[in-house]
Parts: sequence; structure tokens; C-alpha cells
Amino acid sequence: MAFINYVTQIQFDFGAVRLLPQECARVGITRPLVVTDAGVRAAGVLDKALAALQAPQGALPVTVFDQTPSNPTEAAVRVAVQLYHAHQCDGLIAVGGGSAIDCAKGIAIAATHPGPLVHYATIEGGSPRITDKVAPVIAVPTTSGTGSEVARGAILIVEDQRKLGFHSWHLVPRAAICDPELTLGLPPGLTAATGMDAIAHCMETFMSAAFNPPADGIALDGLARGWAHIEAATRDGQNRTARLQMMSASMQGALAFQKGLGCVHSLSHSLGGLSPHLHHGTLNALFLPAVVAFNAASPSVQQERRMERMAQAMGLERAGDIPAALRDMNARLGLPAGLAALGVKPAQFDAVIRGALADHCHQTNPRLATADDYRAMLQASM
Repeated sequence: MAFINYVTQIQFDFGAVRLLPQECARVGITRPLVVTDAGVRAAGVLDKALAALQAPQGALPVTVFDQTPSNPTEAAVRVAVQLYHAHQCDGLIAVGGGSAIDCAKGIAIAATHPGPLVHYATIEGGSPRITDKVAPVIAVPTTSGTGSEVARGAILIVEDQRKLGFHSWHLVPRAAICDPELTLGLPPGLTAATGMDAIAHCMETFMSAAFNPPADGIALDGLARGWAHIEAATRDGQNRTARLQMMSASMQGALAFQKGLGCVHSLSHSLGGLSPHLHHGTLNALFLPAVVAFNAASPSVQQERRMERMAQAMGLERAGDIPAALRDMNARLGLPAGLAALGVKPAQFDAVIRGALADHCHQTNPRLATADDYRAMLQASM
């Protein structure tokens, strides 16, 4: 049975951040906890959101938590929950990349549900335990990558150091404010890594065999936008057209990945949990060529057709050209040549494979990977 659900209200335009008071009023947030990170605050991006919230026509009492780690942890969530309760907050505004938005979703659970976060993790059977009691979230993305502002999931490192997914339709932000202007100052390296994250989402969800024609169309269009504009956005961070198109690609990838992702994310979640300093988008970029090649070897006619349609969206002559085109793009964007450049060692492979096989994205890859398949992908990505 296919389940198709699009529920997020999205405000998308340059300057859209000014609509924060309006969206808070619509959602019913009167005392927000703003969740961000030190980098967003230092870059001055947080100030734009706070200025909107302090507009004379609707100033709100605001509390700020700016200690979101690059890979959000349960420990950070617990610290923020203390702030949430101490200041009697009634909702969350996430201002940042996927880490801040996912951290806000973790806070939304922990502030309103008892027990450890792992109790609510997808692979622990926790999705049905997440109820409509979750604190409301408004998401303001400042990168174009994860698309968490329109997604039902969050990725968090829990107390036992596993990097786990949390999924519930109750976690979808009540509003997404997509303002490309907030990404104009994003450094080239982060633009490239987050942009390839968005492209990975579009590709993986399109390759998924699940039946969801609207998601397929959204993902394929997002891939075309992302592929056509990622280099321009990386080379010239002030290119407004490229920034808008990359933010759209990011949003579209996440709207579509309700179909499920695959081996790229199984591997990046697992390795990212073992090495939290590694950037998720960078890992996705490095794993993508090997996983596309693995999926392309499927005997399925449907999968063959999907590969051809992706090649067309990327302006390539043949589906077989996709893995090499991805590697070439990574190189042109200045991303690492492989996992070895990030300090990953073959001795880590067994632990990464165990985590990948247990990850919630493993089952939705169009070809079910074995431990040996994952090992080959890791070796090809070194």
C-alpha cells in the first residue's frame, strides 16, 4: 500500500524570514526557543531572524540555544530542553542547517515525551510512540542540503553513540521559511557539501522502488535544478539565481524522500555515528558514485529506466556515465577525492557495515545490499 502525504506550509522567497511573526501567530507559538549553532550566530544570519521576531508589530519573548553540534546529540537536546522548560517556551524556531533543524525536532520530542530519545528511534519501533504532543517547530534553513525543513525525520546521535533516525508525521515543521538570501554568505566548501547532499536526496529517492509518482516528479526536477546550479552557487556565493535554485533542490529532495533513501545514507549515517566530525553531505557525495553503480547493476527494467531518466536530468548521454560524472563534479567542487582523504581506515569497515545493515535506509534501497556489497562500496569510495 502506497502512502503519500504532503503537509508542510512553505514560504519561499528572498526576504521571507520577515514572515516569522506571522507564522508564529498562525502556528500558535508565543514564547519560542530559537535553536541554532555558533556558526550561524557568528555569521550574523541569526540576527536577521531575531530582528524579524522583534519587529514592533509583533515582538516575541525569545530564548536562544546556540550550541547545536555539527552532528546533533541527545546531550545537546537535553541541555536545550532545560532552557525550553525554564523559560516556559511553547514552540521552537530552528535557524540553521540540517543539524539545527534536526536538533529542534529532537527537542520537540524530548520536551514533551518521557524517557530516553532512543525509545522513539525508528529502528527501535519508536515512530508510533511520537504523538501529536510534540512541540511545534518552525524551520528556517540557512543551507541548501538536508531539506529537513519539510521532512518528517531527524537524525540524532543518542547516548549509546549510535546515529539514529526519528520519523513521524508529527515532526514535520508546521512552517518552512525558505529564504535564499540567508545562504548568500555560505562558504564554498559548505555550499558544495550541502548541495551534494541535496542532489543525493533527489537521486536516492528517485531510485527507490516505492510507488510514489508525485515524489518521483519532484525528485527528478530537483535533481535537474541542483545539478545545473551547484557549481555556480559554489563559485559565486552571491549568485542569487543559483542560491534560489539550490534551495529549491534541497527542499524538493526532502519532499520526495518520504519514498525512502538507500545505501548512500545507510553508509553515511553509520560512518557519521562512528566519526561525528565528518560532514554528512560530504560523505553522501563520496558514497554516491559507488551506490549508483551498485544500483545500476540491478536486472530490473524499471531501475534501468530510472537511471536513464536521471542521466537526462543531468544532461548526460548515457546512464552509465552517471558515476564518473558524480566523481568529476565532486572534484570540480573541491570536495575530498575519497574517504581516505578524510582519515577513514579499512579497519573501520566492519563497524560501518554493521551500522549500515541496521540503518533505517537499508531496506528502501532498490537493491538489497549484503555485507559484502557494502564492503565493495566502501572500498570503491576510498
